[in-house]
Amino acid sequence: MAPIPRLRAYEGPAFLSYGFRPLFLLAGLAAGLTILIWLPFVAGMLSLPTAFHPIDWHVHEMLLGYQAAAIGGFLLTAIPNWTGRLPVQGTPVLVLAVAWLAGRVAVAASAWIGWQLAMVIDASFMTLLAAAATREIVAGRNWRNLKVVVLIGLLLAANLAFHLEAALVGSADHARRFAIAVVLLLVSLVAGRIVPSFTRNWLAPRGPGRLPAPFGGYDKAVLAASALALCLWVALPSAAASGTLLLVCGLLHAVRLGRWAGERTWCNPLLAVLHVGYLFVPVGFLLTGAASFGMVAPGAGLHAWTAGAFGIMTLAVMSRASLGHTGRPLVATLATQICYGLAVVGTVARVCSALGHGAGMLLDVAGLSWSLAFLGFAIIYWPVLTGERAGTRSGAVPSQA
Repeated sequence: MAPIPRLRAYEGPAFLSYGFRPLFLLAGLAAGLTILIWLPFVAGMLSLPTAFHPIDWHVHEMLLGYQAAAIGGFLLTAIPNWTGRLPVQGTPVLVLAVAWLAGRVAVAASAWIGWQLAMVIDASFMTLLAAAATREIVAGRNWRNLKVVVLIGLLLAANLAFHLEAALVGSADHARRFAIAVVLLLVSLVAGRIVPSFTRNWLAPRGPGRLPAPFGGYDKAVLAASALALCLWVALPSAAASGTLLLVCGLLHAVRLGRWAGERTWCNPLLAVLHVGYLFVPVGFLLTGAASFGMVAPGAGLHAWTAGAFGIMTLAVMSRASLGHTGRPLVATLATQICYGLAVVGTVARVCSALGHGAGMLLDVAGLSWSLAFLGFAIIYWPVLTGERAGTRSGAVPSQA
């Protein structure tokens, strides 16, 4: 039987030949620019015509704006690998990108157009993404990955809840935690598949030594415990039961990371950064658990998750997938490594500022470092994401076996 081609013969713009191209570029630009807007916005030096409170706008646009684009780009890249089907290309990709952009404009202008219309427009991207993912997974009979669609559905629900709670209550406290919990579970699920797999593939030909444990029963138990702990945290963030379970999950995730042989990857920055990013998952659980008992400020653990685990893992996956799926060598250039370093510096500075160490100065350092990391990614990978696949001499993307 002939292998299923990975790309159909495509004669349109290379930028729309794969869903990750526009969505990763938009994610990088959004992550960097949102922080640059947020710093003067929260300081009262800038105003936006948004119905959201400044903190809610910041959290929403980082979790359900930039992060949603990054998740969409990843899924549109991964699903063809899971199903063996052809990827979404051309007009459907353009529709998804336009829907995402429309959501950003609608949220920023929600005080002008009304929060109800802004909610409908903003929800369109994740609705379309969930529909496309469901169609492809069902058509490919790849039933085990329907759990990803469930998480996208939960992220859509979190987005709707965010708009509703912010409008009706005045602050989206529960929806913020709900959205963080869903993205954290998605990151934990995906990382458990790709980090040990990529690590094993790179280490196996390189002589004897410890290899990462594959996804198995331990990972499923950790994810189940995490889901329970996060459900309690969303509902009762200051309860002793929530804090205890969060601390236990922090230890479980630390053991999980230790099973992936990350210490053997330091000479491969493109791989090592995945392990560094995941390190902030257990750190976030431990700090958030400590916050439940009043031992540290809640922002420390939240930013370990959002800036660290979500941000660094996103940057790592976007750079790796952009290279691999455009036919380029899987090598992190010096410029890419600087972006990784800036993201780590920004995360550490933000966590330390939440812990009360030089809060004002460190907040600026964190914001600028993190913004430069993602704007740097957008600049460095602009020609990769908008140009032809390596080895082609025309705008067409060839079919591949």
